[in-house]
Amino acid sequence: MTKLEEFQELRPLLFAIAYRLLGSVGEAEDAVQETWLRYSAAATRPASTKAFLSATVSRIAIDVLRSARVRREEYPGPWFPEPLLTDPYQDPERSAELADSVSMAALLLLERLSPLERAVFVLREVFGFGFGEVATAVGRSEAACRQLAVRARRHMDEGRPRFAADRAERTELAGRFLDAFRNGNVDGLTAMLAADVQLVGDSGGKAPLWAERFVGAGNVTRVLAALVPLFARAGAALEPREVNGQPGAIFRDADGRVLNTWTFEILDGRIQTIRTVSNPDKLGHVGPVGDSWAALRAATRPLHPKEG
Repeated sequence: MTKLEEFQELRPLLFAIAYRLLGSVGEAEDAVQETWLRYSAAATRPASTKAFLSATVSRIAIDVLRSARVRREEYPGPWFPEPLLTDPYQDPERSAELADSVSMAALLLLERLSPLERAVFVLREVFGFGFGEVATAVGRSEAACRQLAVRARRHMDEGRPRFAADRAERTELAGRFLDAFRNGNVDGLTAMLAADVQLVGDSGGKAPLWAERFVGAGNVTRVLAALVPLFARAGAALEPREVNGQPGAIFRDADGRVLNTWTFEILDGRIQTIRTVSNPDKLGHVGPVGDSWAALRAATRPLHPKEG
């Protein structure tokens, strides 16, 4: 195969690695493109194209991640990864690891790791690279990478919930919850929420903050009940959709443009966390982005007497 053909064959893997390291679709795509530029400019071909390209995209992503950490610390309000609708890389032998590692909850846990720990964990635990390949990718000895892997695995295990719901059960519960939201069924919403449920929003200061952080079934239910008429008056449409490998939804304005995404974390038959992303900078890859401020104005404008 030509260099380009080899690269295109491995491109889904390279994006999958970069996205898990960076939590950004745009930055991951840029890292993959930079990897191609370096590969195409190389005078010789490596013994293993997969190992070479995986190492290259990992090193690029580590450098980006180091510079991004300061920006994320200064980010206004909660920071979430950019929502991912479809993971382009599939491996039947590692399907469980791949699905778990792309969830919002897992990506936020990865944020707690150092860039090197994160890279070692992703390459080793998620994609099954040998420690020799991991060491080459991160520029450390195999022994050092084994220590990094142990620390990273411990941090990840400490933050993960102990019991995960079956995929079919999660999808069914999320569907019922979204139906209850559409219909304004407050009692139905409450029945599906965990007692300590959290509703957390990422607007980046660039969109209406429908909900920054609310905790407890009562508080979250009141917020959701208040949102139902606002979304209805704005003409918003709710599209159930898997987001980051978990049940979720895309909210669109009256013209079909994206306003925000929701993802649900479901455990023990209850919704534990609802995460919303409305920062327009994080939604461009999902589809044409709507004007959330205009939608809010439409939702809160005084009713004309004939509309009442």
